Amino acid sequence: MLSSIGNILIIFTIILSFLLIYYSIYFLKNDSGIIPRKIYLFSLYQITFSVISFFTLVAGFIVSDFSLITVFQNSHTLKPLFYKISGTWGNHEGSLLLWVNVLIIFSYLFLIYGKKYNVSYRLYTLICQNILILGFLFFLLLNSNPFGIILPTPKEGLGLNPILQDPALAVHPPLLYIGFVGSSVYFSAAIGSLLSGFRGQSFANSVKPWVTISWTFQTAGIIVGSIWAYYELGWGGFWFWDPVENASLLPWFSMTALMHSIIVLEKRDTLYPWVIILCLMTFTLSVTGTFLVRSGILNSVHTFANDPARGLYILIFLVIMVFSALIIFFTKYKKKNYNLNIDSKETFMLVNNWFMVFYLFTVLIGTVYPIFTDIIGQNKISVGPPFYNLVIIPIVIPFLLIMAIAPKYRWLKNNYKNFKILVALLIASISINILINYYFKSYSLLSSLIIISSIFLILNTSIDLFKTLTKKMSFDSPRIFSHLGFGLLVFFISINFNYSEEYDFNLRVGEKKTFNNTSVFFESLKLNDEKNYKAIVGTFNILNLNNLSNINLKPEIRIYKQKESVTYETSIRTRLSHDLYLTMSNINQSEFYNIKFQKKPFMIWIWFSALMIVLGGCLRFYKNEK
Repeated sequence: MLSSIGNILIIFTIILSFLLIYYSIYFLKNDSGIIPRKIYLFSLYQITFSVISFFTLVAGFIVSDFSLITVFQNSHTLKPLFYKISGTWGNHEGSLLLWVNVLIIFSYLFLIYGKKYNVSYRLYTLICQNILILGFLFFLLLNSNPFGIILPTPKEGLGLNPILQDPALAVHPPLLYIGFVGSSVYFSAAIGSLLSGFRGQSFANSVKPWVTISWTFQTAGIIVGSIWAYYELGWGGFWFWDPVENASLLPWFSMTALMHSIIVLEKRDTLYPWVIILCLMTFTLSVTGTFLVRSGILNSVHTFANDPARGLYILIFLVIMVFSALIIFFTKYKKKNYNLNIDSKETFMLVNNWFMVFYLFTVLIGTVYPIFTDIIGQNKISVGPPFYNLVIIPIVIPFLLIMAIAPKYRWLKNNYKNFKILVALLIASISINILINYYFKSYSLLSSLIIISSIFLILNTSIDLFKTLTKKMSFDSPRIFSHLGFGLLVFFISINFNYSEEYDFNLRVGEKKTFNNTSVFFESLKLNDEKNYKAIVGTFNILNLNNLSNINLKPEIRIYKQKESVTYETSIRTRLSHDLYLTMSNINQSEFYNIKFQKKPFMIWIWFSALMIVLGGCLRFYKNEK
């Protein structure tokens, strides 16, 4: 029953997509000067059928309809309701249906909220967006149908991967998809701009809100995924340069460059071709990331599928999309010379873009290089943190300095002369770094330079915040909060990276381990029988020998019934100054347990700083709408 409903709704959505393309072309030829009501109705029906099809699949997960193969493979009756619902997009087929829904939602919203812009521009954008929608709808229907049936109907499902049964990972994919797929609307808008001749500042104003929305959600999605990795995977880190993590980071770099370039196009009516290229590049990188994840050529805890047929379809679609966009760009774009004053804000905005492109290609090379070595030479290699730390970290230093200085400059030609303040702030940054090295009794030249640069950005941005609050300068809250958050993020990551403590040892119940003024006592073990898993819970007493304060940490070993697997749950005690982080695992079914204990300075401030960056994006959108 649900299978038939879902498939019928998808077919209706395909028909409506064709109708939208046909009538959009028809009204473009007639040049009536208005978009007729019929287009709005077709778009409304399209979004209605698409959203209903998604909730039909949600209903299948809620009622445990195991006649749907997607539900059978990713759910079971004992799973809590929350994870039944999140299981809808916790698999390849369901997540692709969510992807299509986001495509259609953005298409509808752009049509509705773009009424003040050129009609031919909006219709060309609608045509391009619906071509993308059709591409993914046919992929969904023919290759990855979430409403495929299994006969005879099983009595029980296989269950969702236990590592995905987590609140953070339940919201992580939808946030990322709004960012990933949201970039489709300005990909389509860029094509629409080239075909219609709707350019310059008006084009910048039309796409700016959509870039802001997708960037904000993409940033939030990356942060939520990072938080999940920190407490769920048991490694004690929050970013591992995993290839699939990198796939989400690539379009983020492009989006960030695009946000700054759009400001230049809006203020100075320059960099139009570069803005178009970034619009096209961002969604291209999103689809590239999808190809890497869905094709199975990457191995990661994040990958959804291992199906070469799916990867081939996306690869062909990606190639057609890219070459079509490039042909339109080189055919329709008319070269125009721009004169940029090197001593101006727009030049610094362009320099920001160069940094972003450098980071983008560094991560892209590190992600795809192992694939080529495996295909060409049958040599399996991995590119991990040492490569990225070596290449990216030194370049962060000038990037932070420019982030601090650039906002002081003016458009067209700079008249900022008070460099004494910058020198004073640089001296203050160096002094603070000396105090940090003295407190932690450790020194590294590269780390010190990064910390000095981040403090320099923090101090500069804090002064701007003070001036805006006292009305001594215009209130640029989005930039202030995002830049301040980024400076704080780099600062706290640097402290955390350099001064974290980690200890690995084995204990039996009743034993104690003492190190560096800390005592870890293995107090007890307890077996809990939960709804869909059994948990072996250890109780550890952590005693600080300096002030004799103590806390209890309770890590778990969970044994799931469906799917049969074992996970290791971290116990974390968060304080303002540090996190205490402990995991345990049994050694060969003996009475000994391997204990990993870590002290992670300023972890909560890393998340706070990252959320400040997201706040900057929210404020940017609010400011655009006013």
